[in-house]
Amino acid sequence: MTTFAELGLAPDILRALDEMGYVTPTPIQEQVIPLALQGGDILGAAQTGTGKTAAFALPLIQRLLPFANTSTSPAKHPIRALILTPTRELAIQVEEAIQAYTKHVPLRSLVVYGGVNINTQIPILKTGVEILVATPGRLLDHVQNKTLMLTQVNTLVLDEADRMLDMGFMPDLKRIVALLPAQRVNMMFSATFPEEIRRLADTILHNPTFIEVARNETAVTVTQVVHPVQHERKRQLLAHLIKSRDLRQVLVFTGTKLGCNRLANELNKAGIHADAIHGDKTQQERIKALDAFKAGTIRVLVATDVAARGLDIEALPLVVNYDLPHNAEDYVHRIGRTGRAGASGEAISLVSESETRYLKDIEKLIGSTLAPVIVPGFEPGVADVPVFQSRPPRSERHGERTERRTSRTHPPTPRDALFDTPYEPSISPRAETTSALVRPAPRKQVAALFRTPVKPDSAGQ
Repeated sequence: MTTFAELGLAPDILRALDEMGYVTPTPIQEQVIPLALQGGDILGAAQTGTGKTAAFALPLIQRLLPFANTSTSPAKHPIRALILTPTRELAIQVEEAIQAYTKHVPLRSLVVYGGVNINTQIPILKTGVEILVATPGRLLDHVQNKTLMLTQVNTLVLDEADRMLDMGFMPDLKRIVALLPAQRVNMMFSATFPEEIRRLADTILHNPTFIEVARNETAVTVTQVVHPVQHERKRQLLAHLIKSRDLRQVLVFTGTKLGCNRLANELNKAGIHADAIHGDKTQQERIKALDAFKAGTIRVLVATDVAARGLDIEALPLVVNYDLPHNAEDYVHRIGRTGRAGASGEAISLVSESETRYLKDIEKLIGSTLAPVIVPGFEPGVADVPVFQSRPPRSERHGERTERRTSRTHPPTPRDALFDTPYEPSISPRAETTSALVRPAPRKQVAALFRTPVKPDSAGQ
């Protein structure tokens, strides 16, 4: 079994790794590090959570050791390595890792990203840093303000390059690359590499070595479960799962910012402490919510795909796809937040009938079928009144005036429609596993479950 010491890394770097408890490199690290130490361009693909950051950061740091110095002069600390990421969270995570790896090496690093006052970043840049981690937009802001120079960069790293393309960063990337010296080392990494990324790579990389480790696969340590459910009852089911299993750290993904906020608010109303992060939140709000989630102050963190990449939460036990992603590759990134570094995890997807097409795309991408599991009381064939219906159907409104007059003198008892479940669980609400809460569905496609009526009195039998 290969160790980090056998990969040819410098003693000061190995010392930091030893203090962090790193002994055995992951497959992507074992393949990338020796090649990167030689200085060639690399195109790396590996499933999320397998250690891509260390794969590019460790050889990058070693190649900069000849430039390491303790001088206080900014001229002695020009930017020599540039690492670009698509999201602020990922940028912060990468720079934190670099700080840990360079603990015993006199190399300076900094992270710059949008959403915060640019003036807070300028003083540190003026002191000089060798390694800069940045989001493309904020980097170009600094270029325009002439607060940094990229003329001495000898290494460019694009992390989660496919996401940069999805988020429309191509024009920014072209501008940034044009500012860099032609002679440099280039590395691109991501968990997924569609054809568009290959074309982008051709414009940046020079005769790259392609390294692929379990691309588009999900970690074997993650248990994946699909719960078919009527769309209107997803909130009820999510709350039921959290309460009945007494779940304490749940990362929930939604498809929209509005849905993200609404779900977090409804969970809070039901006594389940939750917060939301998405692109409209300020960076301070996002960091505050994430820190509270990591500390266990809140039970549920509801997020859009801004959190699908870059969130590194130690031993995160559960990820829930409240809305299935329309892009199958985002599913891989989402559930990659759990089951990291060999730890076990669970990924639950709440699938409505309209989302079965996205489920098929996911199964095709990961190369396996996700068997549906029905939660008793939430069978997709059972008709149910929408839980967030604000007024009765038109056919029932003939008595609306009478009810309205009656309500003035006899107000109705307040009810929480979200958690007004139509049944009573027959087991302890603090069950630790799903074995008693769910039963395997027949071996049919998930879509068929929505077209097959299920008798309510047969639920859970």
